[in-house]
Amino acid sequence: MTIATTHDSKRDSEPTINYDEKIELGSEDVSQPTEEQSLEEKALVRKLDRRILPIACFLYLFAYLDRSNLGNARLQGLTEDILGGDKTGALFDWINSVFFFSYILCQVPATVLSKLFPPRVWMFCSAVGWGVSSTLMSTAFNFEGMMTARVFLGVFEAGFGPAIPLYFSLFYTKGEMGLRMAYWFGFAAVAGAFGGLLAFGIQHIEASVEKWRLLFIIEGIPAVLLGIMTLFFLPNRPESTTYLTEREREIALERMNRATSGDSGAVVNRAHVFLAFRDWRIYTAGVIYFGLNCALASISAFLPTILKTLGYTNASAQLLTVPPYAVAAVVLVSFSFASDRLQSRGLFMATASTIGGIGYLLLLTVHSNNRVRYFATFCITSGTYTTIGLIIAWFAHNLGSETKKATGIPMFMAIGQCGSVLGSHIYPKTEDPLYIKGFAISCALEFLAAACAIILTISYRMENARRDKLYGTPATNARVDTHELADGAPNFRYLP
Repeated sequence: MTIATTHDSKRDSEPTINYDEKIELGSEDVSQPTEEQSLEEKALVRKLDRRILPIACFLYLFAYLDRSNLGNARLQGLTEDILGGDKTGALFDWINSVFFFSYILCQVPATVLSKLFPPRVWMFCSAVGWGVSSTLMSTAFNFEGMMTARVFLGVFEAGFGPAIPLYFSLFYTKGEMGLRMAYWFGFAAVAGAFGGLLAFGIQHIEASVEKWRLLFIIEGIPAVLLGIMTLFFLPNRPESTTYLTEREREIALERMNRATSGDSGAVVNRAHVFLAFRDWRIYTAGVIYFGLNCALASISAFLPTILKTLGYTNASAQLLTVPPYAVAAVVLVSFSFASDRLQSRGLFMATASTIGGIGYLLLLTVHSNNRVRYFATFCITSGTYTTIGLIIAWFAHNLGSETKKATGIPMFMAIGQCGSVLGSHIYPKTEDPLYIKGFAISCALEFLAAACAIILTISYRMENARRDKLYGTPATNARVDTHELADGAPNFRYLP
């Protein structure tokens, strides 16, 4: 073990550990945990949870609020005030979807670049950037101004969303990742519920400023404050963070290298970038994410409008968005917990996506029973949010190396966000109140996602069996050299 103090301009001056060497504790090999170390490890995980999860979850809460609050703002007069009424809904659709264009284009380069900077500095810049962009949406007085603010919102959020799974994988094992990602992504569902409550409250505020402008201000400023807090409190990489003691850093590094091996700090392995672009499974994940994001964009932007078609007032429609999101958060955590315990992702994803598809089927076939149609929104939110949370956790540990994760995760996310663009344009006002086209497209894509999840889980299981037959079964949690082949290393095993 060698410990050195570095003064890299791209990283703060913290003690670093050379984890290319064999990590030992005296005469004990860390890869063979003792009961005492197990207790130490549990204490470490609790310590990481206390610091990392609150910061990451609240950042995502406001990131998701800031990208999805257009649906609430629409019911508070945005289209009448700056879009001239927007009778066809086309201008609103473009304001909603332009976010995704910049988000898609910036995801891969931003996430790969994030490896070269201390995580807390990177997250700070992203959060302050999108918080300012969101707040400035309140100053827009025409279509062009709102479009500009949304473009920059997408640029800065692209540096946050895909970087979080990569960051979590530095600290959490694949047996812990699903539940942590569920907590994190569950705050997207919490944002939907909280956004509805907040919009309901703002609806009853008497002020000289338009209500939709108040909404953007109230939801934008907290992201800036959280970004500043992140700069001081979010832990950096395991080998360099001063949040952990030397002993805790040793255990954290051993955990980071279980069944794989981490990149050596702030570097990018170019070969693994190209490996990601040649991996068919990443593109299949993109198909899944495409379908899910089409539904997700539809839900976030149009759920209040859809609920209004059931006969409720604007204020009641805002309030009724809360229960579907709350139930979705519970289902997401439950599925993710079971997925971690059983070490299986694909089957849970297929089940959840099927539930979402059934919700859209109900909306397509039941036109007169509002109770059934409202129940359908619970199926849609629960199925969609759960599947997204699981697929992000799935690929956070199935790509073998940090660089391939930094490339592959934003790759399938970028493909998937194209579905968000589609979802923003399939609910035109002219199809109110049935929205047959939008519901049919989302329904088909949910079932397609379920089919692709089954294909992937079968593929992973077959590849694991093939490697076991050729190379034997590797020792549990043993370090695997993924420096050259990433997840193609003979002793690497996929989580199916």
